[in-house]
Amino acid sequence: MDQNIKEKLKKIFGFNNFRGNQEPIVGNVLIGRNTFVIMPTGAGKSLCYQFPAVVSEGTAIVISPLIALMKNQVDQLNAFGVNAYFLNSTLNKSEITKVKKEVLSGKTKLLYVAPESLTKDENIAFLKEAKLSFVAIDEAHCISEWGHDFRPEYRKIKSIIGQIGPELPIVALTATATPKVQQDIQRNLQMEEADIFKSSFNRPNLFYEVRPKVKNETKKAIIKYIKSQKGKSGIIYCLSRKKVEEIAELLKVNGISAAPYHAGLDQAVRIKNQDDFLNEEIDVIVATIAFGMGIDKPDVRYVIHYDVPKSLEGYYQETGRAGRDGLEGHCLMFYRYDDIIKLEKFNKDKPVTERENAKVLLEEMAAYAESSMCRRRVLLHYFGEMLEEDCGYCDNCKKPLEKFEGMDHLITVITAVKETNNRFNLNHIVNVIRGERNEYIASYGHDQSSVFGKGLEEDEKFWKTIVRQALVMGYLEKDIENYGVIKVSEKGENYLESPFSVSFSKDHDYEQEVGDSIAEEVSNSGKAYDEKLFELLKAERKRVAKAKNLPPYVIFQDPSLEEMATVYPTTKEELAQINGVGMGKVAKFGASFLKLIETYVEENDIITASDVVVKTAGNRSKVKISIIQQVDRKIDLDEIADNLNISMSELIQEIEQIIYSGTKLNINYYIEHILDEEREEILHDYFMSAETDNIKVAMNELSDEDFAEEEVRVYRIKFISEHAN
Repeated sequence: MDQNIKEKLKKIFGFNNFRGNQEPIVGNVLIGRNTFVIMPTGAGKSLCYQFPAVVSEGTAIVISPLIALMKNQVDQLNAFGVNAYFLNSTLNKSEITKVKKEVLSGKTKLLYVAPESLTKDENIAFLKEAKLSFVAIDEAHCISEWGHDFRPEYRKIKSIIGQIGPELPIVALTATATPKVQQDIQRNLQMEEADIFKSSFNRPNLFYEVRPKVKNETKKAIIKYIKSQKGKSGIIYCLSRKKVEEIAELLKVNGISAAPYHAGLDQAVRIKNQDDFLNEEIDVIVATIAFGMGIDKPDVRYVIHYDVPKSLEGYYQETGRAGRDGLEGHCLMFYRYDDIIKLEKFNKDKPVTERENAKVLLEEMAAYAESSMCRRRVLLHYFGEMLEEDCGYCDNCKKPLEKFEGMDHLITVITAVKETNNRFNLNHIVNVIRGERNEYIASYGHDQSSVFGKGLEEDEKFWKTIVRQALVMGYLEKDIENYGVIKVSEKGENYLESPFSVSFSKDHDYEQEVGDSIAEEVSNSGKAYDEKLFELLKAERKRVAKAKNLPPYVIFQDPSLEEMATVYPTTKEELAQINGVGMGKVAKFGASFLKLIETYVEENDIITASDVVVKTAGNRSKVKISIIQQVDRKIDLDEIADNLNISMSELIQEIEQIIYSGTKLNINYYIEHILDEEREEILHDYFMSAETDNIKVAMNELSDEDFAEEEVRVYRIKFISEHAN
């Protein structure tokens, strides 16, 4: 590229050199070739069309899906002295007239247009009059029904370009495109012959981590994590506006400078919150996915997904907003399979094809979250890029799960794909291996396969894991033409001829792992709490319990002691905020524990982390207050559950939370209905001598007495309330 271009780059944008693929892309656009750019977030995608637009004659049309993105980019270009405008629904009539006048005068270099504005007849007529250089389609994945953010109006773009200027060169750009999506974009834009520039999707500075999502605990973990990142910028993504508001409020109440961002907020508020984040007036933005597209903040140090995204493309794009300056970025996702089920329900009203596509995307998302393989390998494979070795910089590499020999399993899987003629999807292959007898399998004669029923001893999840790991390892591959279909690769064919030992790893089971990692700090490979203080607190609990002739768990449970040993509460108010404590217990048992913690903090010169205690905007929800009032009026528990429109089990859970926080509740009137004196006595004696109040343990110990679980849980409420509160 000639020196003149480099000088213009320096003069206009202040850069000495192009980055990565930017130089050949810019050159391709300048000679009027159709160009397809696949480049991850943060690699400098915008410059690929902004620079050619500035140095070319005429106006470049940039089609972009987000109004916030347009404003941000136009502001940046104006700051560089570039004449740029946007045309969308936020402009009034006189502003629209001004924009059109500027474009027709030939002064404007870039005009950002929303796809909805592009379809209006008056805008098509106006653009026909203008001198145009080329059309750039940003976020081009919106074209594809197989992508994560499909927008029907994007599929009309090609016909509109045909009306405005059939000979105009097209530049399509996206940060996320699987091979299937890439093919779909090219076909729709009729640019199969376009020159493709694909950068690596690998972002080596990002650390990927998935933790189990547990009610209440997750919020505590987020607050604790953000407090450990003091002064650093971060984004938290939630799926609903309601959740965005709730988490933003929770952070603010806990002394974190945060603000919400979603499409339901007043535009002025939205712009202010976005600007405050960009200008470092606030540290954290809590947002729906509407936030961040094209927001060029280089120093976002962490991106937290409170909710599971709808697809791996969405996840990749959102995590890509961390560490755009090349320095560390932490991508932390909280996962539970229930969220996947909830998202599936949202899709029930979509057309059949769209619903099926969305389901496949969700399955891929769940597979990534539950996988114990190197996260980077799984992610890059999804985008058609092979990483031969583990990255060493993700949670699965840092803490690998148990491995097992998989040669026989791999042979079975490859054989199943081969004998079903490379024409079927994951579920079908697994059904053949597990010997499922249904009409579909029989009609193809797949019940005659040599591996039919060979994998019956292992469950469906196990075989899906093997197939997915075989794909990432390159023994199998996806058929781009037929979505979801799996084929044997050349590597797989060679493996069948001369097999060798190969290792697989078990997937995560987050239901089981809940206790393991939820309280862990990212930087801390050991326990999150101070073990020495925890042991001292346990000894104190034992002493108090003995003096009061009560089981230790009645005083405080282990999780409460762990939290005390994490945040070092030294005042009554701080201690009351610990889960399972409350003011009632502080008054009854708190004094000696506070004295112990205070002494320990002084002797060990500890800066107390009392600011990590999760405070809530209103400690008692309306539901809890209503329950307390109704119990005081001696209303039957079944009736209370009906009144509140919750199940009996949910009511008992609410009551348990109330009494474990130290509030006394007298439910004797209800217990007299369901238990006679003798059975009450059996339960009293059991809980008085038990080492734990765990219900499962109690049900095992009391198995001969034929108690229903509800009876035991309700009696436990009475016992804790009378003895601990």
